[in-house]
Formats: sequence, C-alpha cells, structure tokens
Amino acid sequence: MPELDRITQDPSVMGGKPCIRGMRVTVGMVVGQIGAGHTIEEVLSDYPYLDREDILQAQCFLTSNFLPPTSKSFPQSVRMAFQ
Repeated sequence: MPELDRITQDPSVMGGKPCIRGMRVTVGMVVGQIGAGHTIEEVLSDYPYLDREDILQAQCFLTSNFLPPTSKSFPQSVRMAFQ
C-alpha cells in the first residue's frame, strides 16, 4: 500500500475528519468532487493550493479504509496503486 503522508487527522481541524496536509480540505470533499464527475485537472483548477498527489492520496485513503481497492467504482489510477 502506498504511504499516505499527505492525509492528516487532527481533532482541532474539521472535527478530526481526514484532511489534506492539515488544511481545512477534507478527503471527503476531494473524493466527492471526483465522484461527481470532475476531473483531477478541474479539481486542481478550483483548488490551486492542492496538487495531483493530494488528490491521489485522498482516493487511496478512501479505498484503503472503506472499500476494496479493486472496486470498479474507482478510477484506474487508484486501482493500480494497490496492485
């Protein structure tokens, strides 16, 4: 499994929800944008303080904690990270 060094959890930030690099940007928000059909490039354009690795790690965090990594509901880039 890839190292998820960009995902943080701090009770004083967003109520302890998993966040990106301690910012007030939750994993759920990022993955929700991708799940709603936005491309990584669109998310990066909307949130210029994020980078591609932040988004990929958010997706990996979700798969490693909540769904099997081979789930067809995840982009190929996420599934490949677990092969």
